[in-house]
Amino acid sequence: MKERPVLPDAADKAAVVRAMFDRIAPRYDVLNRLISLWLDQGWRRRAVRAAGIGAGDRVIDLGCGTGDLSALAARTGAWVVGVDFAGQMLAGARRRGIRADWVQSDAGRLPFPSAWADAVVSGFALRNFVSIPTVLAESARVLQAGGRLVLIEVDTPTNGLLRRAHAVYFNRIVPQLGALLSDAAAYAYLPRSVSYLPDSRELQRLIESAGFERVSKQRLCGGAAQIVRAVRAEGSADHRPQHSTQKM
Repeated sequence: MKERPVLPDAADKAAVVRAMFDRIAPRYDVLNRLISLWLDQGWRRRAVRAAGIGAGDRVIDLGCGTGDLSALAARTGAWVVGVDFAGQMLAGARRRGIRADWVQSDAGRLPFPSAWADAVVSGFALRNFVSIPTVLAESARVLQAGGRLVLIEVDTPTNGLLRRAHAVYFNRIVPQLGALLSDAAAYAYLPRSVSYLPDSRELQRLIESAGFERVSKQRLCGGAAQIVRAVRAEGSADHRPQHSTQKM
């Protein structure tokens, strides 16, 4: 019997996750659609609406991958910057011709001035960050007071029947699909990576501790996924630098 892959610890996580996403980049979008039963883009559209993104807003998409969420935000007329530390993911985003800028960077050390952005969004990336508190603190730093933080993530249904069905699908079927169509190790990591996520109460505490208020959670698909929204609290500097003509 094969030993189950072990989740990387904090010291190795960044390198392991970066290499994994570089490997799966070519078929990432296809697997996202298949695994979510074609629901993921609808969830992203809800996230864009929850963030109140509109023309002229400055939006940072953390862990942007190949740009699905960035593309939807850009359609509103916002100035979008997608951030990811996996170079092959960003290469895939660039090939799509999305009207956005792309930055290869660690989400815990963002190359933006304080109070620069109107919204920070992230789609299914929170559990892949090495330090969630650090990323939340950086998100608060780059947001102006009143700016919006919106996170889409996986979740676990609370209903017993749905929870059991979800466990079978997410823990057994998803890794098999990933092994068949992409990368076995990466899609074995996917269901296990849920253990990196804090529960709802702890996540709310972390978000508030980082400098946010009005934290809310919307369950999706019976609790298989979630959208978490928060607002940058008042009291921070509200310096808004002028747009630069130089791309980031």
